[in-house]
Amino acid sequence: AGKPAQLRRPTQCVGPPPVGGRGLVVLRGIVAAAGLLALWQGFVWITDVPPFLLPSPWRVAQALAARWESIAGHALVTGAEMLAGLALGAILGSAMALTLSAWRGGRRWLLPLLLVSQAVPVFAIAPLLTLWFGFGMASKVVMATMIIFFPVATAFYDGLRRTDPGLLDLAATMGATKGAMLWRIRLPSALPALASGLRVAAAVAPIGAVVGEWVGASAGLGYLMLHANGRSQADVMFAALFVLALMALALWFTVDRLLRRAIPWQPDSLLSDKTP
Repeated sequence: AGKPAQLRRPTQCVGPPPVGGRGLVVLRGIVAAAGLLALWQGFVWITDVPPFLLPSPWRVAQALAARWESIAGHALVTGAEMLAGLALGAILGSAMALTLSAWRGGRRWLLPLLLVSQAVPVFAIAPLLTLWFGFGMASKVVMATMIIFFPVATAFYDGLRRTDPGLLDLAATMGATKGAMLWRIRLPSALPALASGLRVAAAVAPIGAVVGEWVGASAGLGYLMLHANGRSQADVMFAALFVLALMALALWFTVDRLLRRAIPWQPDSLLSDKTP
């Protein structure tokens, strides 16, 4: 009998990684934005709408260049409010989710309060927050925190509840305490859900800051937009809105990148073509 044939491992192709992924996503975003700007400019040309109602993209770019220093200064204030609200909302939301998961007796009282807190719109209590915390940054940070708190708490708590029961039964059989199961099994399993909540929080972070600035402020992009609206300066409003959109996108992509590095076992990003 002849010797058995040797099994050969398939050779791996060595070369640069295929082009695509995040670069393709960015390219698609640029193309989509260019298409929207072209439609906007065409609508202005065809309808001849007055600039104080709908300025052209070129007029918005001129306003952005002419008032860049002022817009940048207000953007720094709004950015600080967004980051502070995101940090506080993430910390408080995570703490609430861990408390609900670990404390079964308190869950019966805290969970209904968490749901009832969202029955009152934050926009309705914005004047009260301004009255209580003043016209400075504190009221805007509190408002952003309240908006961010709920998605983080609910997403993280849902992830803690959906831990594989087989892992929990195995840990209980081996004599693990509830604290050890929470720290060693539930928490790592729920981190992808927490990441989803943080992504949502990063997307809605500008809402609390800007709405608070609309109610009462002395600086910020919302404050600038409100004053530009009173003077019928639509081009300045659109310029501030454009900067706010860029800040929101930058915050979302930064949070997404940090989460994918910190939690490598989580599913692909929402913008990935690999996501089913």
